[in-house]
Amino acid sequence: MRVVGIIPSRYASTRLPKKSLKILGNKSIVQHVYEKAKQVELFDDVIIATDHEEIMQEIERFGGNGMMTSDQHETGTDRIAEVAQKIECDIVVNIQGDEPFIKPITIQRCFEPLINDQKIVMATLKHLIDDAKEIEDPNVVKVVTDINDNALYFSRSPIPFYRIETDVKYYRHIGIYAFQREFLIEFADMPQTPLARIESLEQLRALENGYKIKVLSTEDHPLGIDTEEDYQKAKKIMKDQE
Repeated sequence: MRVVGIIPSRYASTRLPKKSLKILGNKSIVQHVYEKAKQVELFDDVIIATDHEEIMQEIERFGGNGMMTSDQHETGTDRIAEVAQKIECDIVVNIQGDEPFIKPITIQRCFEPLINDQKIVMATLKHLIDDAKEIEDPNVVKVVTDINDNALYFSRSPIPFYRIETDVKYYRHIGIYAFQREFLIEFADMPQTPLARIESLEQLRALENGYKIKVLSTEDHPLGIDTEEDYQKAKKIMKDQE
C-alpha cells in the first residue's frame, strides 16, 4: 500500500498573502511543514502542490519535492486531487501548509485507520477544547461525532448546544485529512453543497453526500497561520524553542 502526503501551498492566501514563504527561524513556513511530513515513516512520498512559480523556486531551493497545479482551485482538496490523479498511490494525506509545528505522529494518526480498514474513505482529527473563548469563536471549527467516532457535523457555531446542565465537551477540528485515493478524486468532483457553502467548510460536502468521515482524537493542537497575528505568535513560539 502506497501512502503519499501532499501539502497544498497557495500563493494568494486571502488573509495572509504569500504566507508559505514567510520565515520562521531560518526557514520558510512551507519548508518547516515539508520537513515535518518527511519524518512520517509510513509515507512513501511527500509532495508540495503549489500554484505559483515563486513557491516552486523556494521548494527547489531547500531540495523539496514540488508539483505545479492550476491556480483556479478553490480549495486545498481540489489542489491535492489534481496531484493524486497524476501519481500512483492508495492513500493521500492532505497536510495543511500553514501548520509548521504539527508533529509527525499527529499526521500518521490521521491515516492509520485507512490502512487498517479500506472501507474508511476519509479521516480527520479532533482536539478537546480547553479554552472557553474558542467555543464561541467562528474561526475555530467544532465537530461532533457518533459513538463510532464518525463525524455527525462540523460547524463554526458551538456544537453541541446544551439545553440541560451537563458536563458537555467541545472538540476543535484539526484540519488534516486522509483519503482513499479513488474517493478523493470522486470527492473533488462533487458539486458544492448547501451546508458546505453556508459554513464555508468543504468537509461538509462529504457528509451531505452520505459519506462517513472517521474522526480520531489527538493531544496535538498545532497553530495554524492564517493571519498576521498568527504569524507573530508563531515567531514567538519558534524563538522560545530555540
